[in-house]
Amino acid sequence: MPKIFTTSVPIEADIVDAFCALQKDFTDQFVYVRKGEPYAFFGLGRCIAVADLADIDCETSEHSPYLFSFRRFDEGDPRPADPLFASFPRVGFMLPELVLFRDETGTFLQVNSLGPVYEGRIDRFARRANAAPPRTRTTPTLTVQRDSYENWEQTVESALGIIDSGRASKLVLSRRLDVRADAPFSFKDVILGLLDGEAEGIVFSYRYGDVFFTGCSPELLAHSEGGEVTSMCLAGSAPLGNSALTSEKNLREHAHVVDFVRSVIERNCYDVEIPDSPDVLELPTIAHLHTPVRARLLEGRTSWDLAAQLYPTPALSGMPVGEAMMSLRTIESHNRGFFGGIAGVSDARGNGEYCVTIRSGVFDGEAGYVYAGCGIVHGSSAADEYAETDLKFKTILSAFDWSFDDGDVHE
Repeated sequence: MPKIFTTSVPIEADIVDAFCALQKDFTDQFVYVRKGEPYAFFGLGRCIAVADLADIDCETSEHSPYLFSFRRFDEGDPRPADPLFASFPRVGFMLPELVLFRDETGTFLQVNSLGPVYEGRIDRFARRANAAPPRTRTTPTLTVQRDSYENWEQTVESALGIIDSGRASKLVLSRRLDVRADAPFSFKDVILGLLDGEAEGIVFSYRYGDVFFTGCSPELLAHSEGGEVTSMCLAGSAPLGNSALTSEKNLREHAHVVDFVRSVIERNCYDVEIPDSPDVLELPTIAHLHTPVRARLLEGRTSWDLAAQLYPTPALSGMPVGEAMMSLRTIESHNRGFFGGIAGVSDARGNGEYCVTIRSGVFDGEAGYVYAGCGIVHGSSAADEYAETDLKFKTILSAFDWSFDDGDVHE
């Protein structure tokens, strides 16, 4: 069990400006920010990776060390990963050398080490953070390669065939688009496009060397602090203002997710609160059926315990989950990698938060892929689902001030 020494000091700088000032010296970088909320986490450098939070033995001051975690959609998928995803290591939790974090009490710089942290090192990073200039952003010109609609129709037909056979009641399909830029993608600039742009939700990012995965998810998987748990059920989508959101198809799709989440929450929690009917979550480009979840965690459980059992929900794979995962390996043309997986941050005490990594993309040099998905049930239309995923692509593409309406699209 590694011994970790952690020291946290307050800083006065804007946390995003401080991140921009410090990030250029580190190849490994992590971001987890729920926009509109006080909590934000930026990790810089690599101190240690562990398989389980129980493997951490820490000597710390007031704040526990914060660890980041990124998990793939289907860890057991035997198909080769997309080349950009293949370069990421398979590890459980990653403790950065530096963590910038913000909570309801202020903004802090945390230094983590395998040996005692001397004051001069802490002071040096704190001075640089506090002297951070206002951030700036450069946006490359983007070209998006449209995928084949004919192939999409065939994939949807295959999914509906599986559903008609009774093997599954729902399958969640995904699309992948190639993107190219006129200059190398900048991790910092793409992150700023999501943090300072119109995207709403949880901004997550993982940079390993030159390749990075990032996105902005509307879907919280699990948050736990002091035993209080929040989660959500998010399934059923339509354009803003479209009455189809409350159609029988969407309500049925949403109910699959609610039933699954309820079963997991009730195994791990008490004082469970899940409304009988969904409300509507409106985002800049799309609306979703949404059911909030609240509960209290049973003693001995952690936020990761809950997230690991909730994942993958029927909103990411289908229903039943096991059959859906096996079916997707045969009918989808690509291994999803981190798309549709988990991103999150946790302290060494087990408090933490995890989201599902949708509305996302992976980038390296001038090349990248962006991803979006949709649920297929009885009554689904290939054309409607294609249009729905176009709306979802807009979230990650907004990081480049780009949209299908005025962008450069190649068939």
